[in-house]
Amino acid sequence: MKKPVWTLLLVVFCFSTAPAGNKQDEAACAEVKEKIRNIQSRMRSGYTRAQGERYEQRLRELRTKRYKLCR
Repeated sequence: MKKPVWTLLLVVFCFSTAPAGNKQDEAACAEVKEKIRNIQSRMRSGYTRAQGERYEQRLRELRTKRYKLCR
C-alpha cells in the first residue's frame, strides 16, 4: 500500500520548520553545566559536613535545572 506523496511532504515540512534551539537556552544550559562542574571540583578538594550538605543541595537544584534546560 502506497502512502500519498503529500504525507511525505508534510513530514518533511514539519521537520524543516522546527526550531533548531534557542541560543539563550543553550547559553543557560552551558552555564548550569559549568556550575555543576565547579561544585564537583570543590567537592574533590574536601569539605566539612555542613559544606557537603550545601553542595549536595545545590547540585540537586542544578541537576533539576539542567534536566529542564538541556534537552
